[in-house]
Amino acid sequence: MQEEVSEAAKETAAKIKTEANTAFKEHAFNKAVLLYSQAIELNPRDATLWSNRAFTRIKLEEHGYALSDATTAIELDPKYSKAYYRRATCYLQIMKYKQAIADLKRVLQFEPKNDLVRSQLDATQKIMRKVEFEKAITVEDEQSPVLRCLEIIKEGGCDLEKTYTGPKLPQNDEGKYSINLDFVHAMIEWFKDGKTLPRRYVWEIVLAVHSIFVQEETMVNLDLEDDMTCDVVGDVHGQFYDMLHLYSLTGEPTDKHCLLMNGDLVDRGSWSIEVILTAFAFKWLYPKTMYINRGNHETKDMNRTYGFEGEAKHKHGDQTYKLFAHIFTAMPLATLINATKPPLQVGKSILSPEGRKRYFVVHGGLFSKDGVTLEDIRKIDRIGRQPGQEGLMCELLWTDPQDLPGRGPSKRGVGIAFGPDVTKRWCTENGVTGVIRSHEVRQDGYAIEHDGLCTTVFSAPNYVDQAGNKGAFIRIDAAGTQSYTQFDAKPHPPMKPMAYVSGGLASLLS
Repeated sequence: MQEEVSEAAKETAAKIKTEANTAFKEHAFNKAVLLYSQAIELNPRDATLWSNRAFTRIKLEEHGYALSDATTAIELDPKYSKAYYRRATCYLQIMKYKQAIADLKRVLQFEPKNDLVRSQLDATQKIMRKVEFEKAITVEDEQSPVLRCLEIIKEGGCDLEKTYTGPKLPQNDEGKYSINLDFVHAMIEWFKDGKTLPRRYVWEIVLAVHSIFVQEETMVNLDLEDDMTCDVVGDVHGQFYDMLHLYSLTGEPTDKHCLLMNGDLVDRGSWSIEVILTAFAFKWLYPKTMYINRGNHETKDMNRTYGFEGEAKHKHGDQTYKLFAHIFTAMPLATLINATKPPLQVGKSILSPEGRKRYFVVHGGLFSKDGVTLEDIRKIDRIGRQPGQEGLMCELLWTDPQDLPGRGPSKRGVGIAFGPDVTKRWCTENGVTGVIRSHEVRQDGYAIEHDGLCTTVFSAPNYVDQAGNKGAFIRIDAAGTQSYTQFDAKPHPPMKPMAYVSGGLASLLS
């Protein structure tokens, strides 16, 4: 039984809550969490404090923590509809649709005339039925989307529309398509004008990149020779106009300059097709200097919920989405960037067996157990597979660093959190100078953590048009020296994030 809360404590907690509400309105979400936490310490019986902190943690994508807060709010006040609503949001974000549906139904018991919640319930039920249907069909017997698209092309079912007047892919006398830089630049301008490519060109780009990805290992080795640099780019999340600004800062790939996009190119932002096609076009054009890692949003579960599936189907049809979903499984899960020149400064740096700096670049992070080697990662059978909720592939795409030593529960509700000792031990055992990962907003665009051994880089400035963060990228040279560049968001046409999310879910997820 909790002790009674004094009136003075309640009064102070209420004042702090007002400060926290102001911080939330200003999108200072980390500050708001700290203030709500202070208020909770003073008055742990106030359900609104727990619910407000849950909402703030949802904004920080800490859905595991938010779920716990919302549940506490419900325990304190079983008729608190807003807490059920926020818990439903958490369940939806971590793909626990049945639990989300149960909580949305509970909200409607309290608010039977809430049409918004009713539409969100209908959309969530449709998603769950679709998931159950996909599980019921025999996936093993289904024809590969790659083979199906090639078959449709051969049968004349995806010819170039005669009315199309946009940029043209080069074509030889035998009708085989290739790509050049002029096309890529013209395609980008075409996209900036709000226009779409014909389905045939989309398929040609994606099929060409598929043939490149399947030849790459699950962990790509990238050797930076003399005078070479590599820019590591974090999440861009369908923010096409910000990505174009980013490319103006990094420069395009050349034989002396690599780009490595570290996952989460799609979802959330409403120009995910333009983002992924631009990245894939550069990959087709420069297969040895344009690299793309898979993120947790290059997966069916996330695309179904956060907009890419809806966007791909809206712009290019069902078969095109199926093609993208399969190609995402062929993307490498990690890249090992190897410096080839001696380091300018060694200090306490962990070096490779050859005495060089090298960086393990992965979307999420490290593992729930010790002893995982680089070779273990290379051996992961990725093609055609989704990451699921556990195992090495899931952890590569989902885990996050924590300040405390050891391992802890994930603040997201998927994967785990790993401490500085885990990072140091793994880097030492594998001869890795540092882990570079993305997956989380950082207000400055990047953050150096775990005594310099773990760096987070995030490249979607003002994420979902509300976070107020900078974007950043990391440049690495042939000696393994790192430098950091920050940038701000750029204006974009008037379209909200997640414009293609199913039914009424956009408001629930934003």
